[in-house]
Amino acid sequence: MSQPNSNSFPTKATLLLVSTLTVMAGATIAPSLPAMQEHFKEVPNAALWVRLVLTLPALFIVFGSLIAGVVVDRFGRKPLLLAAVALYGLAGASGYVLNSLFHILIGRAFLGFAVAGIMVTATTLIADYYTGATRAAFLGLQAAFMGLGGVVFLSLGGFLADQNWRSPFLIYLFAWVLLPLIIWAISEPHRMTPSTQGNTPGSGSGFPVKLLAFLYGVALLTQIIFYLIPVQLPFYLKELANANASQSGLAIALATLFSAMSSFFYGKVKQHFGFFSVLVLAFGLMGAGYSIIGLVNNYALVLVGLAIAGSGLGLLMPNLNLWIASEVSDAARGRALGGSTMFFFLGQFLSPLVSQPVSQAVGLGTTYALAGGLMLVCGLALMALQRPICRLISTKAA
Repeated sequence: MSQPNSNSFPTKATLLLVSTLTVMAGATIAPSLPAMQEHFKEVPNAALWVRLVLTLPALFIVFGSLIAGVVVDRFGRKPLLLAAVALYGLAGASGYVLNSLFHILIGRAFLGFAVAGIMVTATTLIADYYTGATRAAFLGLQAAFMGLGGVVFLSLGGFLADQNWRSPFLIYLFAWVLLPLIIWAISEPHRMTPSTQGNTPGSGSGFPVKLLAFLYGVALLTQIIFYLIPVQLPFYLKELANANASQSGLAIALATLFSAMSSFFYGKVKQHFGFFSVLVLAFGLMGAGYSIIGLVNNYALVLVGLAIAGSGLGLLMPNLNLWIASEVSDAARGRALGGSTMFFFLGQFLSPLVSQPVSQAVGLGTTYALAGGLMLVCGLALMALQRPICRLISTKAA
């Protein structure tokens, strides 16, 4: 196939709209969790199972990302993207009609497979289509649209959840609107095969295992921390300020709004700072934000903490993706970005499993404060150990 016109508006718009379906896919129904828990209160361990309705997609994104990374490198980008978007709408909306918590969880598992295909394919296409500063700017724009999608979907989900806890599941049908756009605007890019790859200038240096292990670890930790917001915040705000579903949805959406704003300016930030410096800044902002959330005692001040934490997250995601895309060869890019997606969502899945015992032992406020303190300590450690870490992972990111 011919090389797509990556600078055309339809292609750019389609990639950005598809990207809105990804990061906050599970969190779309977060405002429904308290009412869902009440509805299924007769189910043993309902509190944990209902939280897993939110995060179970992340576990299957983990499995799906491994498969998606291989598929996009071996068989191409567009077929997987079409299949994943079609499945997204079907599996996501299934919770509107299913009456069993077990069946809802199955639907959420298939949603996870769909998100894996979408996220790996969309990010890989961006890395295929663009290079240099243009790639950095567009990856930032992609993360911004992910955040904006979260703002819209979470806000709408909060209002719909006030009417009926099932209604937010219908939001997932938006994916089907994008299918004609994908067919029309996305073409399979020319890619170098493993046999012709070599060490092409500007295409990365193969598969840098030490660097990827470091970045995957960062993705895992930060998502365990980040997902305290959609998983626990509705319960924390209800306890703190008797907040309803709409207020919880708007609060979570605020964090994603500031994440989007921060991502939008990532390209400009990257022009002045290296990958490692941006990483330290992201840790610092997230640490400060979570500390505020855990230490204040009213709804308005929690919003301040959410804005700061969201700003840190907005820098983190495009920074990791660009770092990987810059260091990995064309032929291995899908697998490397698939690994990033895998650890990203593994952190989201593990978040309630880690935070629920802690919050039951010390309370939600203290849990947020501890998470903030951990991020600040990690940020300071990264800053102090920047040179030895960079030598270990063999990168010039410093």
